[in-house]
Amino acid sequence: MPRFMVIVKASEESEAGVLPTKEMLAEMGAYNDRLQQAGAMLAGEGLRPSSEGARVTFSDGPPVVTEGPFGGKAKDLVAGFWVIRAGSMDEALEWARRIPFREGEVEVRPVFEASDFPDGA
Repeated sequence: MPRFMVIVKASEESEAGVLPTKEMLAEMGAYNDRLQQAGAMLAGEGLRPSSEGARVTFSDGPPVVTEGPFGGKAKDLVAGFWVIRAGSMDEALEWARRIPFREGEVEVRPVFEASDFPDGA
C-alpha cells in the first residue's frame, strides 16, 4: 500500500514556540489513535521551531551550515508531519481532511517506493 507524507506547515505561533492547548493535544491524540487503529499511521511528530534547527546547503564547494531561525514566511516552513499508508491519494486526502485543525495548512505528497525506480537503481 502506498505511503504519503502529510506535511504540517508552520505558523507564526509554532515558529514562536507556542505549544498546542491541552484541548488541541487531546484532539490530536484521538486523531492519531484513529490513524493507528486503521493501520494507517507509520510515523508522526511535531517539530521544534526553526530557531532550534539548521540548514545544510550544498553547492560546488563544501556544504554550508546556516543556523535558524530561517527567513521568509512561517507558512514556508514545516512544523510537523505524519507518514501514513493509504490506498490512494484520495484516501490520504480523506485522512488529511479529518485533522482537527481550526486553521493552518497541510501538504499531502506520495512517498517514492522502491518499485518506482528501475531495476538496479
